[in-house]
Amino acid sequence: MNRSRSAGGRRSAMRERVERGFHAVDDRLPVANGSRALLRKAFPEHWSFLLGELALYSFLVLLLTGTYLTLFFDPDMTQTRYAGPYAPLRGQEMSQAYASTLEISFEVRGGLLMRQVHHWAALLFLSAIGLHMLRVFFTGAFRKPRETNWLIGVTLFVLALVEGFTGYSLPDDLLSGTGLRIAQGIMLSIPVVGTYVAMFVFGGEYPGHEIIERLYPVHILFVPGLLLALIAAHLILVVVLKHTQWSGPGRTNANVVGHAMYPQFMARSTGLFLTLFGVLVLLGGLAQINPVWNYGPYRAEQVSTAAQPDWYVGFLEGSLRLMPPFETALFGHTVMWNVLVPAVVLPGLLFMLLYAYPFFERWVTGEDGTPHLCDRPRNRPVRTGLGVAGVTFYGVLLIAGGNDVLAHTFDLSLNALTWTLRGLLVVAPPAAFLLTRHLALALQRHDAERLDEGDETGNVRQSVEGTFSDDHRPLPHGEKYRLTAQSFPRPLGADPERGQSRMRAAFSRWYYRDASLPEESGAISRQRAGTREDGGRVTAGPARTGRRSRPRRPR
Repeated sequence: MNRSRSAGGRRSAMRERVERGFHAVDDRLPVANGSRALLRKAFPEHWSFLLGELALYSFLVLLLTGTYLTLFFDPDMTQTRYAGPYAPLRGQEMSQAYASTLEISFEVRGGLLMRQVHHWAALLFLSAIGLHMLRVFFTGAFRKPRETNWLIGVTLFVLALVEGFTGYSLPDDLLSGTGLRIAQGIMLSIPVVGTYVAMFVFGGEYPGHEIIERLYPVHILFVPGLLLALIAAHLILVVVLKHTQWSGPGRTNANVVGHAMYPQFMARSTGLFLTLFGVLVLLGGLAQINPVWNYGPYRAEQVSTAAQPDWYVGFLEGSLRLMPPFETALFGHTVMWNVLVPAVVLPGLLFMLLYAYPFFERWVTGEDGTPHLCDRPRNRPVRTGLGVAGVTFYGVLLIAGGNDVLAHTFDLSLNALTWTLRGLLVVAPPAAFLLTRHLALALQRHDAERLDEGDETGNVRQSVEGTFSDDHRPLPHGEKYRLTAQSFPRPLGADPERGQSRMRAAFSRWYYRDASLPEESGAISRQRAGTREDGGRVTAGPARTGRRSRPRRPR
């Protein structure tokens, strides 16, 4: 009896100590309230919001496998004679970096699996970031107050490109060495300072003896540290600013409808991570990637046949191949436009456009609200057209990066294929823009017909007079809400007193002149029943009783 009382007293005293310690921490840090709010945070249910998580979990796999590979990789460029188990290379001279890569592949237990999982995870990391950015762009999720998160996302993509290229170059095989040779040529193309930049990076005349040793800390410390910091900032802003969400019953700009972080979202997210990890391990074990032993050690006088970089650098390779030879001699210096323009100027302009786009659209629209509902891409035909044009431009460059392989595989003339791709680079993006805008407007008209008449049932009715008509059924409430809860911007007019210049008004008319539904649609009056006008924008809400005439389109 006394023993049970003493045990109960000890448990009570321990409970009191734990409670005092918790309260002491909670007084200084938001443990209780902050944790409760975080655990109850709502996450949207739509699959498109998982693309960011794929990128995050791919990065975690990269950290895990990269840490393992770091234990065995030697970045030394000192030449050694290979005496390992891979017979075709035995006796050849190679750098210690390449020899240690072969050792990881053939002698370290699980080394080849880790190398291949690491490489596949890197490809998935870049792919997930790219798809996530496309989702954000096409749905307008970059608008106020999320401009900073868009800038962070673009910077993450740039850093991921740098991280991928540095890791790709570390083995010092013939394929990666060819990529470094191209990078050195790009540095040399920079006017005035190009030679100094190349000498600094390579530690002397190409190929130098320090480039791998310099890329190694950049790859394992500097860039990963920046990625970790920016990912943390990105996640914090996502929590603070709330998620965007698709329109639907109960979803407004003032709430987020979805699964709570604990336990529903946490269970789904954990399952996604485990599935992703399993798929990457299967790919690493079954799908060969980057077999450096087939390429051999790097030799400055050799180039691999059909050398192709990873897909995320393919656009840069393609731009170099499509640019015609063009040089200019100025004051004793040669400016290599055929390298400078496609490899320095073009990528710089592309990323500058990505950084500037949220501010350009805000300037064009004059929008100052904080929308949390995602735009349907069809309701922003110009933005959607610009995005598709950019993807088309990138795709042509990516195809051009393998023009030699395509010409050989399909028995085509390499010169004819190159000129065809040059023409497509000029013609295809504008054509994609016009076609996409036309399709978006057609889909808007289709939505208007569905609101006006409902969905077709497939039945045909015959009247007493003998005429035939399609039979329709009313749209479900949720679908009708989704179609009506959309905003249709109106172009700004020139108003110097409000800072709306003629140029801004002209851009706004070009951007939004076709964004509203066609005048001939009879559904628009019902679609916009109960709408309100605010700051030159017409925001449609759920259908209510009453009817208001539709504002006429500016001409």
